[in-house]
Amino acid sequence: MGKDLNYAMLLDCYGDLLTDKQKDIMQLYYYEDLSLSEIAENENITRQGVHDAIKRAEQYLTGFEEKLGFLEKTEQYKKTIKKIKECTLIMDQYNIKYSYSKNIAECINEITSCIEQSEELFR
Repeated sequence: MGKDLNYAMLLDCYGDLLTDKQKDIMQLYYYEDLSLSEIAENENITRQGVHDAIKRAEQYLTGFEEKLGFLEKTEQYKKTIKKIKECTLIMDQYNIKYSYSKNIAECINEITSCIEQSEELFR
């Protein structure tokens, strides 16, 4: 069973929606990189039980993302912030080079402030 690290990101987003047992097993598998046998020994269940628990939890995580789309929205948000940052830097360079009005500088500062506040939400 190969690891799809996309599930680790889904676990970050939706892990608290799993049962404690499912979450523990998924964390051991994806974060601690333990094998199915190692997890089975730690949890006192069979290797097959671990495999089934992981598959079930992966289905739940996928379902949560399909319904809620938080991970995809977060990735899109990050891309948008990156584009805004790039545009702000360009505007700032033009402002310095061509001595544009104070209004543009104020806009750049306001946009930069908004970006920083938005980034704090996802740290």
